[in-house]
Amino acid sequence: MSEHGLLVSAPGKVILHGEHAVVHGKAALAVALGLRTFLRLRPGGGERLRIHLPGVGVRREWDVAELSALRGRLTADFDESKSPGVEQLDVLKEFAGIAADASAPDSLAILAFLYMCLAISAKYGDVPSVDIAVWSELPTGAGLGSSAAYAVCLAAALLHACRAISCPLKDGEATARWPEEEMSLINSWAFQGERVIHGNPSGVDNAVGTWGGALRYQSGKITSLKRVPTLRILLTNTKVPRSTKVLVAGVKEKILKFPAIMNPVLDSIDAISQECQSVLEAMPTNPSPEYYPVLEELFDINQHHLNVIGVGHPSLDRLCRVTASHGLHSKLTGAGGGGCGITLLPPDATPLAVEAAKRDLCACGCAEHCDILG
Repeated sequence: MSEHGLLVSAPGKVILHGEHAVVHGKAALAVALGLRTFLRLRPGGGERLRIHLPGVGVRREWDVAELSALRGRLTADFDESKSPGVEQLDVLKEFAGIAADASAPDSLAILAFLYMCLAISAKYGDVPSVDIAVWSELPTGAGLGSSAAYAVCLAAALLHACRAISCPLKDGEATARWPEEEMSLINSWAFQGERVIHGNPSGVDNAVGTWGGALRYQSGKITSLKRVPTLRILLTNTKVPRSTKVLVAGVKEKILKFPAIMNPVLDSIDAISQECQSVLEAMPTNPSPEYYPVLEELFDINQHHLNVIGVGHPSLDRLCRVTASHGLHSKLTGAGGGGCGITLLPPDATPLAVEAAKRDLCACGCAEHCDILG
């Protein structure tokens, strides 16, 4: 690491299909966004570890020796394949002055940072004396993978600071990617950060944050989708905050209560993902407009399924009604319960219709920003 430090970034994501079902072994299709999270890593001074998160109002620092002593108290073998222990997290919460039931973004961001720092340094060396600043273009709690992009940036920076991975930049280069083996290591540790924040995440968000592009994720297996067409998507933020952890737990409770009812719904969501993948992979070689009505129907069916499993919200229903009045089809993306919705914009969607839909969305207060992505 040079005296100027290292700048790392990771993209957010939208899930086209497979939300929540992916936690239960079904397939999910996800694509990276142009919106990113950035991290700057600089050598520290005075044997201190500092982190600055301006987006959530965090500026904290600790003595490196104090953190090393804390790491010794946790008495556990840290590994990228092992879930963070409840006892470990309780100790870290007490150390950082975080309430036991804290769920605010600033508290979870600090907790994830401390866990990842101590776990990675325990495996690869000393607690690093560095200054870390993280900022983002992604809104928090909106289903766009903001926490995963944060965890990916942290994993890359801390692994680099502990000399577990190389610096991929060559002389004269402005940007670079790590080799595949090191990307896999970054992804594994980012998943641990996501576990601290969300409890039982699927792993799809950190996979998109690490590799970018479009991918299919199922039971830990990541498959990059090749030659997928660029889709025009209207992204709408309802501005309704929600907790992914609470929503995931609610779906699990409903499945346990009504397994004969809920499991077929999950199977149907899985079939939607499979059908969508088939359509997307067929489109580049046969650019027929007939594909878009199929994609629109899949959006509609999946949105109904997501309401059935309990992750809908009145703000999302309103979003779907508003866009439907302009002939457009929408669904939630991510955890639901608010957050963001995506609207498919087929090639025959006129600029006037899109602008009218955006105007109506903003007028009804359910959109902080509406952007066409893709």
